[in-house]
Amino acid sequence: MIFDDIIHSIAEGESEETLEFTKQALAQGYSATSILEKGLITGINIIAEKYRTEKVNVPEVLMATNAMHAGLSVIEPILTAPTKKGLGKIILGTVAGDLHDIGLGIVKTMAMTTGAKVIDLGVNVSPKKFASAVRKEKPNILMISSLLTTTMSVMKDVIVELEAQDLRNGVKIIVGGAPITDAFAKEIGADYTFENAFEFRDFLKENLGKLLASKRADI
Repeated sequence: MIFDDIIHSIAEGESEETLEFTKQALAQGYSATSILEKGLITGINIIAEKYRTEKVNVPEVLMATNAMHAGLSVIEPILTAPTKKGLGKIILGTVAGDLHDIGLGIVKTMAMTTGAKVIDLGVNVSPKKFASAVRKEKPNILMISSLLTTTMSVMKDVIVELEAQDLRNGVKIIVGGAPITDAFAKEIGADYTFENAFEFRDFLKENLGKLLASKRADI
């Protein structure tokens, strides 16, 4: 099945194959959403779990991530053609010291499907850079990612920096990544964390409009 081919190509880090298989899946009539869910996300989740259990190394993860992004580039224009525009603003990025973006592209795409404007700060983002972006863009949501246990603490540093610059109250903070738990999110003062990209998407669809309305009311 074509989804198995996509998953295998991601596992092997074959970007060109992932790109072609994704195009084939669309040509065969599969929806962009089903390709995302059953192919790209499944593939990268397998790699993320292997990385978490130390069954693959960093170069393999990076190759798999690049392959996933290759497939995502094919379906992203379809998924992100918004039915509504101007529905809030979201900033996302991976914390300083962490160069991984496993799943961040998928989360970004999920956010864009809601019609929100998404600003991707990339990887290795310092607390001050997060705060500067929040001050400049005034987002409804700030998403902070960490894939390493050694960089989890930087999430707290970001929140502390926002508080120091009196920016914390104006934005909802979502933290995510393989090592992040509900307990950790609460401990550092984040508002939400989600187990997967689909929970996050459902949350946005239900709540982003409410957050936008609330922010306008506070002005």
